[in-house]
Amino acid sequence: MQKPTIIPALDLIDGNVVRLHQGDYNQKREYGNDPLLRLQDYQAQGAKILHLVDLTGAKDPNARQIDLIKHLIDGVNVPVQIGGGIRTESDVKALLDAGAARVVIGSTAIKSPDMVKQWFKNYGAERLVLALDVRINQAGEKHIAIHGWQEESTQTLEDVVEDFLPYGLKHVLCTDISKDGTLSGSNVALYQTISQKYPQVAFQASGGIGNLDDIKALENTGVSGVIVGRALLEGKFSVKEAITCWQNV
Repeated sequence: MQKPTIIPALDLIDGNVVRLHQGDYNQKREYGNDPLLRLQDYQAQGAKILHLVDLTGAKDPNARQIDLIKHLIDGVNVPVQIGGGIRTESDVKALLDAGAARVVIGSTAIKSPDMVKQWFKNYGAERLVLALDVRINQAGEKHIAIHGWQEESTQTLEDVVEDFLPYGLKHVLCTDISKDGTLSGSNVALYQTISQKYPQVAFQASGGIGNLDDIKALENTGVSGVIVGRALLEGKFSVKEAITCWQNV
């Protein structure tokens, strides 16, 4: 089984690197205004792909940080996937034109699935990532939360994956909301289950990575990538340590 790829992530508000707790803009930590230096450092340590979230654009699509995004993408030599409030085809096109390797689509895939399926036809499944954020209830049902997790849809993770498989769905970034930003470990069972059920989909695990043991725990789950955000910003470990920890398992 191939080792997952470590995917360092930065969230951006008005050019600043931030982290939200559980998606709440009122619970924000700031980590400086040097996103390019951070991305270049992650690349230098061996990162093969980077992940950006435009939180300004997510809140107000008219305020999307396109110039900054282009500057950041131009400043590194590895692919960058980017999301944050993608609502229209012009949003997708603007990010691809800015150099994004993939565009990450969240709530819109739930609210307007037919429109997003058309994007799959227009741009190809390789260029699009579905961001599916789940709340798991006591019955084990994985309901998708949308609009910054303020709203819960009736659809489950499995419903959405199966709906998009006929359109070539390839990449899914899956977050267990209860784990996000907590540094308390990843939901290993969730990723094992969905990766085994849908081996044709490259799942990216997101949420809860706090130490190298949390990364090691995901090694044989079948996920293709592991998103790491806050733990890197807070110096819990480095990108290089995260990558080499696979070799020492």
